[in-house]
Formats: sequence, C-alpha cells, structure tokens
Amino acid sequence: MNGPEIHVEFAPELHLFVPRARPTGVASAATDGVSTLGHLVESLGVPLTEVGALLVDGREVPPGHIPAGGESVRVRPVRHPQRVPGAPLRFLLDVHLGTLARRLRLLGVDTAYESTDLGDPALAALSAAEKRVLLSRDRGLLRRRELWAGAYVYSTRPEEQLQEVLDRFRPALSPWTRCTACNGLLRTATKEEVAEQLEGGTRRSYDVFAQCTACGRAYWRGAHHEQLEAIVERAVSSTRDA
Repeated sequence: MNGPEIHVEFAPELHLFVPRARPTGVASAATDGVSTLGHLVESLGVPLTEVGALLVDGREVPPGHIPAGGESVRVRPVRHPQRVPGAPLRFLLDVHLGTLARRLRLLGVDTAYESTDLGDPALAALSAAEKRVLLSRDRGLLRRRELWAGAYVYSTRPEEQLQEVLDRFRPALSPWTRCTACNGLLRTATKEEVAEQLEGGTRRSYDVFAQCTACGRAYWRGAHHEQLEAIVERAVSSTRDA
C-alpha cells in the first residue's frame, strides 16, 4: 500500500521531463517504504543520467535513499562540465544522431555509431561493454539499468547538439584525426596510395591526402572543406572560451 505523499521540486532545467510539475517545478509522489528516491524520480519522468545532486531536507543523499513522508526533496541537474570516472571519455550514439556522430568524429572525439537500429538492449549493453557514454533523445533508453553512462540530447538541431556535448563533457579535441565514416584514425597518405578512390578532377587538383587506417577511406580538402573548417573553428573556440 502506498504511504504518504512527498513533494519533489525539480530544477528548471529538468521541467521538460515532468510536464505535470509545471509551472512551479513541484510534483507529488506517494512513498511505499521500499522504492528508492532514484526510482521515484525516474517514475516521474527524469532519467537519472540528467540528475545531479539529490537533496532531502537540504542534505545530499544517494539515489538509493528510501524517501519517507514529510521529507522535502530537491532534484538538481548534472553539473557542467560533467566528469565520467573510470574510463577514457568515449561516446556511443543512437541511430537518430548520425550528424552529431560525424561532427564529433570530425573533432577527433572517439564516437561509436551504427546507421542501423541495434535496439535498446544492445545499445545499453554496448555502452557497458565498451564503457562509452550513450547519447540519446530516447528517455526510456537512458533509464535502462545495464547502461554504463548516458546523457540526454536536448536539442534537435545538430549544431546545438554538438555544443551541448562540448559544454557538458568538455572532451579533448583533435580535429581532422578521425574518419567521419567509421571512427578510425587517419594517417597521411600519398596520391598513389588513394588513387583508386580519386576521380580525374580530384587527381589533378589535389596533392595532400589522408586515409583511414580502419576502412581505407581517402580524405582531401574538397568542396565542403570550408564548411567543415567553420564547424571545427566554432567548436575549438567555444571550448577555449569556456
């Protein structure tokens, strides 16, 4: 049987997850003496990946705290920059974030991504197996227990999504060092080594090439280079100024 209700106050950054808490940011939930505070917060709609400090009567408690009637609960957002202990910072993106994956790779950030939908259980298991931070807009996926670490991507616009990730995690950037197609590392290549991938105009116009050490794809400063250069410059500048 459910016990007394408690009131949970969510920080403004988390209101989008709890429509019934608007506009005050406060929602009510019944306690049962068994369910943890983390479970209660997720049942109200907020993935724990987005939760920073949990405060009960002004005292920080872990997600495993068992709430009791009369307690005052405040839920704070994750602090930026967010530190992910225990492994090098690497990412795994779900099938809907292909453009973001390519832009992170362009910046030299280790980013796993498959263009086919692996399914939620497989993605969560891969995150745990490779210790990668899963980026997704799927709240249900981010609540899976086997997930190693995750983060909700708030925007639907790739340029804003990229800035979100840079602001939240501050990954080390090493532009032009990864294959945007497969995430492999790039090496300098001669024109002869990549000749089979070059059309006549490219072969005549360019002399500087790179090649992916994993999939063999060739790279050169083609027609879209200025656009890619602008993305890189904005990203590097934003992390420098942070």
